[in-house]
Amino acid sequence: MMADSEENQASAPGQEPKVFVRESTGLVKNVSFLDSISLNMSNMSIGPLFATLAGSTVATMVIVPTVTGLNLVAASIIAFLLGVPQVIVYTMMSRRFPRTGGDYVWLSRTFGGFWGSSLSFWGYTMETTAFLALVIILLDYAIGSVGLAMFGAGATFYYNFFSTPVTQFEVGAILFTILIAVNILRPKAGFTIVSVLTIFGIFSLLLAMGVLLSAGANGVANYVNSLGVTGAVVSKSSSGLSLIINGTSAYHSSGLPFDINFPNTIFIMPVIFAFVYPWLNAGPAVASEIKGKNALKWNVPISAVTAFALLTGALAVLYFVAGMPFINALFSNPVYASYGVNFFTLAMGVANNAVLAWIIGIGWILMQYGTIAYAVIVISRYLLAQSFDRFLPSKVSYVSQRFGSPIVANLITYVVVIVLLGLATYYYASYSALFGAILASMIYFVFVGLCATTYALRKEHGRAKGILAVAGIADAIVFAFISYQYLANRSFTGINWLTETFLVVTFVAGALIYLVSKWYNGKKGIDISLAYKELPPE
Repeated sequence: MMADSEENQASAPGQEPKVFVRESTGLVKNVSFLDSISLNMSNMSIGPLFATLAGSTVATMVIVPTVTGLNLVAASIIAFLLGVPQVIVYTMMSRRFPRTGGDYVWLSRTFGGFWGSSLSFWGYTMETTAFLALVIILLDYAIGSVGLAMFGAGATFYYNFFSTPVTQFEVGAILFTILIAVNILRPKAGFTIVSVLTIFGIFSLLLAMGVLLSAGANGVANYVNSLGVTGAVVSKSSSGLSLIINGTSAYHSSGLPFDINFPNTIFIMPVIFAFVYPWLNAGPAVASEIKGKNALKWNVPISAVTAFALLTGALAVLYFVAGMPFINALFSNPVYASYGVNFFTLAMGVANNAVLAWIIGIGWILMQYGTIAYAVIVISRYLLAQSFDRFLPSKVSYVSQRFGSPIVANLITYVVVIVLLGLATYYYASYSALFGAILASMIYFVFVGLCATTYALRKEHGRAKGILAVAGIADAIVFAFISYQYLANRSFTGINWLTETFLVVTFVAGALIYLVSKWYNGKKGIDISLAYKELPPE
């Protein structure tokens, strides 16, 4: 069903003004089961996480205080278990509120327009624009790292070229512009692109795991030695690989290690949460466009379990092949970081086959491009839903009759992301300038959990009431802890003046937008608070 015209949106003379902008969103059911899972998988950004863990001089493993006992496999397992309440909340709530905008609709109908709209606008809509800019910069790093891995350690031009502020902005802006144009002109193709990129990215991840297992410790040792880092030697003995850097050694025993220092492992949790396990709101955000009840019911749990298996499996392969102490030492060394060494480039280096190496490298790049592609779609749905309730101006909810796409919402996304990309690249010359903005989503998810519990106590009955209420409380506790970690380790989580300003301005802006909209629409005889007492049309 296409959008109503602007003329038809207004009420006829003598009739009560309509609360909602129109009687339907104007979107159509184009989202398949595969598309819904792909959206969530791209949302659970495994590719960008690997780009953040290692492969640049500001990567996570480089800047953590210590990697002693920092067990990435255990961190992934713990993060997944802590994320189980989120899986339950999003599965149950999306079935009860199958509407465009997902958790925005839940919060605003449970907590009211002011708090629900302000929190959603702050904690997801605007935060995701910062996350988009961050991933665009990580995509530039990935392109440079793949070029460096393919054309030799001496070819630092490839890495440095894509690490400079001007190139980061220009290349990122061009690639982002293409996705915006596709989603405006061919919105159905936007979903297809996400699915194709996700599938190819998963294939490249599995291929990288297979290549590493096939190459074994000898392959890893030979490749790392071939980089020719001064003062560094990798050798293999009966006890495993040894990385000696200026007299400092890291060994491992054969088999998968279970050494763990819990404080050091928990310390890295905000990074895993920033990219992977909590991000299950993409499918629910396009719920009104999903075809089939099974897709609506199962897209969240299938996505969560698949992402857990892929991420944990990849990390376990690294540790199994080369050992936890060796991998930690390799990924935390700034010299190897300057060579772009991470999970994917290590697999490329040990492949000893140009075709396999190119597939792995291109797959990693496309996996990150898929994350950008998903976010373009989902942000526009949040903006559309917020406009549909008249929180944002009604023009934002305009859906082109010709293309079937929310043009204005896409253009708003484009402008905000380009501005943030410019600030991060030209001022800070680093993606870390945007990382701290993710705190907004961590706090937002606290309220998502509280929303689920409140809804359960008010509306649910029987076993579902207990399950949803307990899951909501557990969800809120988990994200309160993660939010505390962000604030307690500000230098590590990238909270600086730029992100602090962004967090404050976007929250205040959301609150002011609601108050101004309520006043403005009230002058026209429309009480926008009434919109939050019922579900919006599909």
